[in-house]
Amino acid sequence: MYRIEELIISRIRDLVMKITGRRLLISVPSLWTMIFFLCPCLILLKISFSDGLIASPPYTSIVDMVSEYTLQVRLNLGNYVRLFTDEMYIRGFMTSFAIATTSTACCLIIGFPMAYAIARSAEKIRNILLMLVLLPFWTSFLIRVYAWIMLLSPSGLINTWLMNWHLIDSPLQLMNNSYAACLGMIYAYLPFMIFPLYGAIEKIDYSLIEAAYDLGSTPLTAFFSIVAPLASPGAYAGSVLVFMPAIGEFVIPELLGGAQTLTVGRLVWNEFFVNMSWPTAAALSMVLLAFVMIVLALVQKHKEISLLAQE
Repeated sequence: MYRIEELIISRIRDLVMKITGRRLLISVPSLWTMIFFLCPCLILLKISFSDGLIASPPYTSIVDMVSEYTLQVRLNLGNYVRLFTDEMYIRGFMTSFAIATTSTACCLIIGFPMAYAIARSAEKIRNILLMLVLLPFWTSFLIRVYAWIMLLSPSGLINTWLMNWHLIDSPLQLMNNSYAACLGMIYAYLPFMIFPLYGAIEKIDYSLIEAAYDLGSTPLTAFFSIVAPLASPGAYAGSVLVFMPAIGEFVIPELLGGAQTLTVGRLVWNEFFVNMSWPTAAALSMVLLAFVMIVLALVQKHKEISLLAQE
């Protein structure tokens, strides 16, 4: 009898310790997310409903004490209405979405064969190839962007080479446009696409491809019927890792895109530090955050549907 009681108590103690340890393990990242992500987002949300003010801070409070027992809350929805009615903000969102989508698609097109080649390479050179993909991260992000300025500027290496070979008479306008910003983002975020794809492709059982060849499939048919579906989780993960930072990118459009490339990142910067309109900038940030969350939800839903279809 005592042994049964001791066994039950021991099992209960182990279960409590397991649940406590699990909660303790989860509480650390949860606390980190709450402090450094949720709290700033709530502050931005509060500022987005306030009125602009020439003061420090440059916005009014949304909560006022009207009397001793009366609390008044005022929400200014005009900041959000302005974003969807002003042509400048609409154009900024459309430009950011177009550049981010194009950059993500190009990274997928370029990164897939690179990841496939690395995964199919010999083990002796596989780590070297992965290190070469990772090598640009050893250099400062700004230095890498400025390197593209040295290449694309009117007096840069590309125009100088073309003019020396008498292929062009005057420098080409390779900078200060959306194409240059897109090119910079592809270069900067391509490794974020390659590594998830490499992880997914490496796990593929290549005997399935050999079986497809034995059944008469061509290499192209085997690729789209076996490799592409099995590598789709890596493609989804890489697309998210590229699209999320690209749609809110500020440095690359500012340095390579010029004044003609109006993106959400530049609009937020201008509203915060040039116009000193913090409520509008906060509203822009919240709309961008909501848009990214919607895109992530749609991608996750499509991923689940694809996995169910494969099963």
